[in-house]
Amino acid sequence: MTAVDLVAGASVHEWEELVDEFGDYLTYNRQFAPLTVRNYTTDVAPFGDYLEKRCIDSFEDIDRLIIRGYLAWLLEIGYVKASVSRKLSSLRSFYAFMKERGLVQRDETDLVSAPKSASKLPPIANEGGIQALLEAPSATTDTGVRDRAILELAYACGLRVSEIAVLDVGDTDLEQRQVRVTGKGSKDRVTVMGVPAVAAVTRYLDRVRVGIAKESQPAMFLNRGGTRLSQRSIQKLVKKYALIAGLDLDFSTHTIRHSFATHLLDGGADLRVVQELLGHASPQTTQIYTHISTASARKAYLSAHPRAKRDG
Repeated sequence: MTAVDLVAGASVHEWEELVDEFGDYLTYNRQFAPLTVRNYTTDVAPFGDYLEKRCIDSFEDIDRLIIRGYLAWLLEIGYVKASVSRKLSSLRSFYAFMKERGLVQRDETDLVSAPKSASKLPPIANEGGIQALLEAPSATTDTGVRDRAILELAYACGLRVSEIAVLDVGDTDLEQRQVRVTGKGSKDRVTVMGVPAVAAVTRYLDRVRVGIAKESQPAMFLNRGGTRLSQRSIQKLVKKYALIAGLDLDFSTHTIRHSFATHLLDGGADLRVVQELLGHASPQTTQIYTHISTASARKAYLSAHPRAKRDG
């Protein structure tokens, strides 16, 4: 059966033929790759099962309530929210195809929202893990001295990897213990660093950078050739030292940033101060760290308070 045969109006009983036509449409009209076509057609398949289960014969009978019921059914039978959201997106594409071919008049897929996934808390390391990370680089090699300075600065200031990579020597004021950071959207902010970070950066500048930097090179962190260290190289060295320190395999520069924010809040810092230091435009973005801090406080309370586990 072809789309021409179905132009008078699609029937749910022709489900398999419709899905085949949808696959052909994605292949020849949209020029999608075979794997993408398979993903789309696989995603819409459960909708046919649901319609049959509900004894729905006509697409014109399908409204937003039925589609919402379908999404609820998917969750009930074990699909995770991300999968359900993807299936809704594929269903919208399926309806777009059917409307383009004149097979349906009614389409309420855009009136239904995908299920919201729970906010995933960013990974963090405890203070002991961060300490192990900072001590992982060798103090006897030029590379180790440079890398210790990068790690100390990243944790002291909560820097993104992109912010570390674009940092110039002129952006740091070691006497005032301040760093001018160029963040997202080329927005500048000033953050501060502690004594260990100042010591590590000073050691790097005096012992390592001075020997490899060309006179016109402004970049703070350099590779062996005397040019600016790339984001990728910074990410790789963080992964390397995280492995040495025994931290999680998914540890990254962003984990250092998350840990910086959480440790500040655990230590009593005001949320708006942390927001400024991170360079967040909105306090809502920083708010997620309060959940982590609260979780840490709860864990500490339950393990330490003498009456935390008593019934009465």
